[in-house]
Amino acid sequence: RRWALDICELRKPWIKSLYKTDKLEPLGEAREILKFARAQARKQAANLEHPLVCIDVIEEGIVSGPRAGLWKEANAFQSLLFSDTCKSLLHVFFSQRATSKVPGATDLGLMPRKITKVAILGGGLMGSGIATAMILSNYPVLLKEVNEKFLNAGIDRIKANLQSRVRKGKMTEERYEKALSLVTGALGYEKFKEVDLVIEAVIENVKLKQQIFADLEKYCPSHCILATNTSTIDLNLIGEKTKSQDRIVGAHFFSPAHVMPLLEIVRTQHTSAQVVVDLLDVGKRIKKTPIVVGNCTGFAVNRMFFPYTQSALLFVDYGMDVYKIDRACTKFG
Repeated sequence: RRWALDICELRKPWIKSLYKTDKLEPLGEAREILKFARAQARKQAANLEHPLVCIDVIEEGIVSGPRAGLWKEANAFQSLLFSDTCKSLLHVFFSQRATSKVPGATDLGLMPRKITKVAILGGGLMGSGIATAMILSNYPVLLKEVNEKFLNAGIDRIKANLQSRVRKGKMTEERYEKALSLVTGALGYEKFKEVDLVIEAVIENVKLKQQIFADLEKYCPSHCILATNTSTIDLNLIGEKTKSQDRIVGAHFFSPAHVMPLLEIVRTQHTSAQVVVDLLDVGKRIKKTPIVVGNCTGFAVNRMFFPYTQSALLFVDYGMDVYKIDRACTKFG
């Protein structure tokens, strides 16, 4: 209040921030910066118009003065507001938030249980990516492989994932060391008695997965969630040789698992609502958008992806130019 009165009584200068230019680069330099920003925006989101419109508005303010910039902003905003992109982005915004409301699971008043330790079976591309996502959110991880060579390769992949973040400036060396210290390697099931969630990420082989889930039932505590990262196999088939069908669930990540934001939580008719609520909570904690889907061929994403690929291949069979199909897909986004 005193500050405002001092300005009003002319004891303090009234600085109209709209007209401040002390932080602006000379015009030539500003244009170079904006040119670089445009190139970055096109690289990041080739099909989006609004980042470029924002840059145009800023340029107008620098070149023709602040009032001209504001007029351009008001007009540009109105036209963007009624674009299809705007409607779609609103849809994405609300639908991402709607994913956490699942009838028959989140409306029963259940609280997520505390997951303190996670085990991951398989240190390949997928397993190491899931492990990276977990340790980045401070979950201690037990990584199991079949032999020393594969285990070391898996840990090396996790290191490479983290080092890439350090190189990009997204992570400090100290944070890197701390994250890496959360990973423990294992060749057997001895330490599985203390884990709350297991995610199996081995090759797509039904017999192998059935054997693994039979072993997990033996070695894991009775409350432990048994999850599979399968993208195509029926979960009922995977859990066929167990008595724990109520805690078997799909946790389908997308490659690279520590980067891609989506997580499909696959529930069967036997999966308990508590397990779904627990996994939704883990999904949010590791900064993913979890969606709960049914146990059917391809779940949600691959189910949409199959016809898309089939259509492209059908056109190839009809003799259409492959590059033309590719351009049409790319142009569509």
